[in-house]
Amino acid sequence: MRIGIYPGSFDPVTLGHIDIINRASRLVDTLIIGVLKNSSKSPLFTTKERIDFLRTATGNLDNVQIEEYQGLLVDYAREKEANVIFRGLRAVTDFEYELQLAQTNHILNPVVDTVFLTTSVEYAYLSSSTVKEIASYGGNIEKFVPAPIVQSIYDKYQELRRV
Repeated sequence: MRIGIYPGSFDPVTLGHIDIINRASRLVDTLIIGVLKNSSKSPLFTTKERIDFLRTATGNLDNVQIEEYQGLLVDYAREKEANVIFRGLRAVTDFEYELQLAQTNHILNPVVDTVFLTTSVEYAYLSSSTVKEIASYGGNIEKFVPAPIVQSIYDKYQELRRV
């Protein structure tokens, strides 16, 4: 059984992420979306919210599981008996960092290979940071994130303004 992991913070999930998830899910029997819980970062959305967004956006994919993880990705991959890690590449600038990470991960866990999927052209510019920037000013994010989570993103910024 081929088990793959697509890791990330998904803060929030974008249509670019969904593109990679859809494509990666066709290459493995089980695709685990690993939502990183990193205590040194302060994401906009809680881990639970990010997982809920991903479940909403990927509900049509029978072979996708969504879980929180902490620590080293290669340790998580070993625990899940995964043999492939999927990473999305938007531009050449992503490649150098991702290549170093893939090589390091392979040294730490030689059983796991990294597969790079280039982002579809229509999402090559897209990042969660861009979505958050636009949403924070009330801009239209409907072309960037799954439709069912658009209002939740706006609601989060309304909530932050009240605090």
